[in-house]
Amino acid sequence: MKIISLLENTTNRQDLSVEHGLSLYIEANGQKILFDMGQTDMFAKNASKLGVDLSKVDFAVVSHGHNDHGGGLGEFLCINKSAPVYIQSSAFNPRYNAQGGFIGLDDRFAHCDRIIMVEDELSLCGGIKLYSCNSFERSEPFADFGFTQDGEGGRVVDDFSHEQHLVINEGGKLVVISGCSHKGIVQISRWFNPDVVVGGFHFAKITDFEWLAKAAAELDAFKAVYYTCHCTGNAQYEFMKERMKKLNYLACGQSVEI
Repeated sequence: MKIISLLENTTNRQDLSVEHGLSLYIEANGQKILFDMGQTDMFAKNASKLGVDLSKVDFAVVSHGHNDHGGGLGEFLCINKSAPVYIQSSAFNPRYNAQGGFIGLDDRFAHCDRIIMVEDELSLCGGIKLYSCNSFERSEPFADFGFTQDGEGGRVVDDFSHEQHLVINEGGKLVVISGCSHKGIVQISRWFNPDVVVGGFHFAKITDFEWLAKAAAELDAFKAVYYTCHCTGNAQYEFMKERMKKLNYLACGQSVEI
């Protein structure tokens, strides 16, 4: 399995551009997969520079209904003329950040015939599945960080039911790809007990470093190797890195083979 970061908040390469967002290109089980598409067309420009042909992607996944992960959907649909795009069924519901700004997906694409709406879980092909985990038992509450969504009677707290995780079983290894881990990276690691986790931890707004130290210890107790990025936060990553043996960063332009 090979994973290339097409877009992330940071990069060490001067020829690549970055924005607050995420896009990963994955080759696994004979499939070429695009996981998330950033905010704009920047992921596609970087893909070209990295030698990734997005027109050859077999299918795409949008991890959840925030525009820093699905804002480039229209660009991908233009570049790739046939690949289906798997999105959780509630992902097009309007969503807002803590300041009340709209951060949802462009609902013009909600009825596109290439958009496949996913409920709780879906097998895509041999060894590759999508899970929303909405029916899974939670052993701890998640932090909403002020995110809201449209609900009956007005805006309500975002329950992140629109978030889904790509789970790949290849070569005896279980790999979980998670866009932002809004449901809790410790909880997700407990649910799947994977060998590898790739994605953001959504710790950038965490200022309680005593809590963060506890989370680092819990994560490091699992067997998983972690490749984090995007919404984990630079200071938070550096703090956790000092306390975890199996934590790595995957910046834009970097790749990992599993």
